[in-house]
Amino acid sequence: MGKRQHQKDKMYITCTEYTNFYGGKKTVIPQANFRRLPFDHCSLSLQPFEYPVCTPDGMVFDLLCIIPWIKKFGTHPTTGEKLDVKSLIKLNYHKNSEGKYHCPVMYSVFTNNSHILAIKSSGNVYSHEAVEQLNIKTKNFKDLLNDEPFTRQDIITLQDPYNVDKFNVSNFFHVKRGLKVPDPDEEKAKSDPSYYLKSTSLELRETLTELYRDYKGDEMLASIMKEPGKKKVDKINAAHYSTGKVSASFTSTAMMPETKHEAAAIDDDQLRYRYVKKKGYVRLHTSKGDLNLELHCEMTSRTCENFIKLCKKGYYDGTKFHRSIRNFMIQGGDPSGTGTGGESYWGKPFKDEFKPNLSHAGRGILSMANSGPNTNKSQFFITFRSCVYLDKKHTVFGRLQQKGRKARRRKRRKGTKQRELSPKGVRVLPRKPTDKELENILTWEPRNGERRIRTASLPPAVARKPKASLALVTSARGRAQAERQEARTSSHIARSLLLKIGPCSHENLTDLLSEFPPECSSGTSQNND
Repeated sequence: MGKRQHQKDKMYITCTEYTNFYGGKKTVIPQANFRRLPFDHCSLSLQPFEYPVCTPDGMVFDLLCIIPWIKKFGTHPTTGEKLDVKSLIKLNYHKNSEGKYHCPVMYSVFTNNSHILAIKSSGNVYSHEAVEQLNIKTKNFKDLLNDEPFTRQDIITLQDPYNVDKFNVSNFFHVKRGLKVPDPDEEKAKSDPSYYLKSTSLELRETLTELYRDYKGDEMLASIMKEPGKKKVDKINAAHYSTGKVSASFTSTAMMPETKHEAAAIDDDQLRYRYVKKKGYVRLHTSKGDLNLELHCEMTSRTCENFIKLCKKGYYDGTKFHRSIRNFMIQGGDPSGTGTGGESYWGKPFKDEFKPNLSHAGRGILSMANSGPNTNKSQFFITFRSCVYLDKKHTVFGRLQQKGRKARRRKRRKGTKQRELSPKGVRVLPRKPTDKELENILTWEPRNGERRIRTASLPPAVARKPKASLALVTSARGRAQAERQEARTSSHIARSLLLKIGPCSHENLTDLLSEFPPECSSGTSQNND
C-alpha cells in the first residue's frame, strides 16, 4: 500500500507548503554592509603591513601607522577605546620560499579562512591546529620554536574563520568618524612640489626656478573650480529633495564623483518667513495728517520686512510724495524726489510676492512701485480707487486703516505733486493692548471743575473706528442702564469697559476721543486679533 498515500487529503497545510506554494513570507537573509579586511593588512591603513603588531584583542596593525595614531588620539582605531603603546605586541610572521605567510610548524599557508593564533610572550604566529595538538592537548605550554613558557591566557586569536565580524571595515571606529593621521611626507610635498625630486640637472633646476618665479596660476579658474562650502542640514532646514550632485556628477565630467544623496538646505530667508504669522502696523506722519498702515507680514514677508526696516532706519524721513494723480494713487518713498531713485534695505532689488487673495480692489491699498518684474526697491503707492488691472504687476503688501483715510482724502482733493513728510518721520505702531492695559491707558485730570479724558498712549485698535462700547456710569443704577443699552446694540459691541467717572453723556464720547488724537511711540508691531 505504501505510506503517506493520503497525505494530500489532510485538513491543514504545513509551514513549508504555505511558504513555497501559497505565497507565504519567506525567510529573508539580511544583506549587511560587509567589507572583509585580509589577514595580512593593517586595520588602520587598510594596506599590507611591514612591521606587524597586535593589541590584546587580536587586531593587527602596522607599527609605523599605529604609533602616530596613539600619540594624536590615544584610542583604539577599531573600537574607539583607550589604548596605550605599552599594550602593543610585536608579531613574528614566517614566510615560505614563495614569500607567503605560513605556520612554521605545520607549514600550512595562511589564507583568509585559516585559524591563526599568536603567543603573547614570544610573538610567534602559529596555526590553530599546531597549538591545539602540540600545546593544549599535551598540556605542554612552551613555545614551539624557542621553548619559552607561556600560559593559556597568553594565546591570542588573530583570525577565527567562524567569527569574521572583527574584520568588517565598515564597523571600524576610524572609518565611521573619518579620522586620519596626516602623513608628514604628503604635507611637505603639498608645500614643496620638488620634494620627491631626488636629483635634478642644472637645466631642470633653472627651469623650475623660473617657473616658480613667473607663474602665479589662473586665479579666475581657481575661484570658479572651487567648490562652495557645504551648508549644515538639520531637521529644521532639510528639504524634501536632494542636492542633485549625484546625478550631476554621473553625467558631467567637470564634477567630482558623488555617490551619496544628501538633502538640500532650504534658504534661511525662506525658512524664517514660514514662522511669520502676524500682521504689522506702521504710522506715517505727513504734513496733511497721519497714515495708519496695516502690513500683511504673514503673506508678503519679504516686502514687509523691507518696508519696516527702511522705516526703522529712517530712510523715509523728509521724503516727498513725488507723484499724485486724482482718483488713481499717490506715490512716494524716493529720497531723491524724482521717482527714479531709492534702494531696498539689502541694496538690490528683490522679487515680487503675488498672492491670489491680495488684490488692488478698493481704496487705500498699499503696494510696491517698480520698473518691471522683480525690481522692487523702496518706492510705494496708495490707491484712491480700485485698480484691479495692477494685480500680478505690483506687490500688494498692506492697506490703509480707517483712521488715516482723512489725510489721504485731503491729498487726493489737492492733487498736488509734492507733499513733504513731517520731521517726525515714520513710527511703528505698538501691539494691540489687552483688557487690563486698557484700564491704564485712560486717565483723568480735573480741568475747570470738570473731569476729562486724557489719552497717554492710545494704540491703533482704539484709534480706528471703535468696536467697543464704552459705558460711562457713576452708580449701580447707571451701570444697569448701560448694560441695557449694550444689549440693544450687541451687534456693534466687541468689548465692554466700565469706568467710574464724572457726569458725561455717552453720545459725546466719540467727539471727546477725537479731541485727543493718539500718540504712538516706536516699537515692534504685532498682529491685531
